[in-house]
Amino acid sequence: MSLRAASTVRRVLTTGILFTDHYQLTMAQLYYRTGLADRPARFEHSFRAYPDYGTHQAGYAIAAGLAPFVDWMQHAAFDDEAAGVLGALRSGDGGALFGGDFLDWMRSVGGFGGVSLWAVPEGRVVHRNTPIAVVEAPLVVAQLLESSLLNHLNYAALIATKASRVVEAAHGGSVLEFGLRRAHGFGGIGASRSALIGGADFSSNVGISHELGIPSKGTHGHSMVQVFMAIAGGELEAFQAYADVYPDDCLLLVDTINTLESGVPNAIRVFEKLKAGGHRPVGIRLDSGDLAHLAVRSAAMLNAAGFADTSIVLSSQLDELTIWQIRNQVAEEAPRYGLDVDQMLGRLVYGVGSRMATSDGDPSFDGVYKAVAIRDDTGAWKPAIKISDSPDKLALPGVKSLWRVYDERGIAIADVIATGDEDLSRRPLEILHPMRPGVGRILDDARISAIEPLLALIVERGRVVAGLGDIHEARRRRAADLDRLDTGVRRLVNPHTYHVSITRPLLELKQSLIEEHRAR
Repeated sequence: MSLRAASTVRRVLTTGILFTDHYQLTMAQLYYRTGLADRPARFEHSFRAYPDYGTHQAGYAIAAGLAPFVDWMQHAAFDDEAAGVLGALRSGDGGALFGGDFLDWMRSVGGFGGVSLWAVPEGRVVHRNTPIAVVEAPLVVAQLLESSLLNHLNYAALIATKASRVVEAAHGGSVLEFGLRRAHGFGGIGASRSALIGGADFSSNVGISHELGIPSKGTHGHSMVQVFMAIAGGELEAFQAYADVYPDDCLLLVDTINTLESGVPNAIRVFEKLKAGGHRPVGIRLDSGDLAHLAVRSAAMLNAAGFADTSIVLSSQLDELTIWQIRNQVAEEAPRYGLDVDQMLGRLVYGVGSRMATSDGDPSFDGVYKAVAIRDDTGAWKPAIKISDSPDKLALPGVKSLWRVYDERGIAIADVIATGDEDLSRRPLEILHPMRPGVGRILDDARISAIEPLLALIVERGRVVAGLGDIHEARRRRAADLDRLDTGVRRLVNPHTYHVSITRPLLELKQSLIEEHRAR
């Protein structure tokens, strides 16, 4: 086998059906041995806590990662290569860990053709302890989905949430995603895609931007100026060369030597030549120092030279809190230099890199995948529950639905988890706290303008039945949901708690199962 062919095989193995954890496969063999493998089961993906970045916290999350996960699910298959890998694993006594009959059966199963998947569409606001993806499939198949589903959806939601907060902090200013160089391996692809779902206007990541139909954006690095300083003149010559090649896309990085004494004056000289030639300079980028102060001083210099319409791109370890602080400082300093605050803030563009691509401050999403129901011998759904000493880890049992309730203002006031057959159109609607007995509300028609189901059927028995790939739709969903989310929940620091509630039938089901299991 050629080196290239071997590399392809390794890639297929490492990113295909074996993109999973060891224990998923040992459980699969146990289900096979005990005759449970083909029994229909339902599992749910939810998350227990919003990202907490230490000095600031999220009050909501953004669903993302669904399309890449479904694409993976459509292509992953258990084949001879996978069987060979598992067949080589040894048990404690030196024998085969996985029996040949089990591996043959897995080959016959093939992949995930028996899966039905309901999910909250990408871009939508989602909340803790609600089912944001639901899998129904034969038990072994549903179990084998866990690791990949969590890998695809958790990380994507983490980055989309971070990006959404950054965009919120920018208050209409353009946000560029620059994180590929600092992202975690090929996770940078998912980071760029998720950041775009989260509201970033553009990404520097060329490949995924092209795939999604969004133009990639970028400037130049310090290295270009350094090269010209070493062998071809200096900063001015570097800027001029760049302008000669890109006369209608000229955005210059001005802090390689001295921003105010060299970079901006040299940029202005180049901009004057471009303007004389009928071209419009794009602007400058600042990547070090006191970004807010330098932006104000640079803007004053650009305005005086007749370039008030140029952009000022800020980069260097930006996140939502830093952007918030920069905007406050700019608003305070701009009038000192005769600048209009709104015009000044309006020209700022934020290039956000490593802190968004790595979700700096909270690098993991507390998403879980739990069994909630399994069909019994009569074909009826039997609720399954996880009982834990930690209340946050007690999963809600059974086949369920998820709804969003809007008040008379059209603002979302609660996500409500109900049993699968409940009719939430009846009034009054009683909704209860999922963990605090006796805490709840009763809502009548005067308080409710709409109730919306959130889970959509995406895959039906292996066949994709809903559109997945349009990132523009996902971005519109995010914007629409945020418009209908209370401002307090969207706060960057100490956000107001959004209400997640359950119905009385679901509460009674949970309590009866807990009592039943504790009585055993």
